[in-house]
Amino acid sequence: MTATASATRVELRSAAGWSPVCDRDLLVPGRGVAVLLPDGHQAAVFRDGSDRLYAVDNRDPFTGAYVLSRGLLGSTADGRVYVASPLLKQRFDLLTGECLDDEGVRVAVHAVRSA
Repeated sequence: MTATASATRVELRSAAGWSPVCDRDLLVPGRGVAVLLPDGHQAAVFRDGSDRLYAVDNRDPFTGAYVLSRGLLGSTADGRVYVASPLLKQRFDLLTGECLDDEGVRVAVHAVRSA
């Protein structure tokens, strides 16, 4: 048996500090994963094609369903990266949480890093 290097972790910041949520290598570019935070909330973590990490609340504010991690990533003509909800297709900016289709609606954005 050979020793393997430890994987790079993805961590999210919450009130409890930085918490490991998954291995970076398990994040497929363009797809998301749902993670459970220490306070019981869910977040959706994404890795884009440029290898940047993003994290937002997993709850779709239009339906109340915890599905944003299943959404598709895209970008606007001016380069804003978003996730489109798999249910009603509203798009949420992954840097600001702003709904690009209804400016009065947002999702929380979480600080994310590799460690």
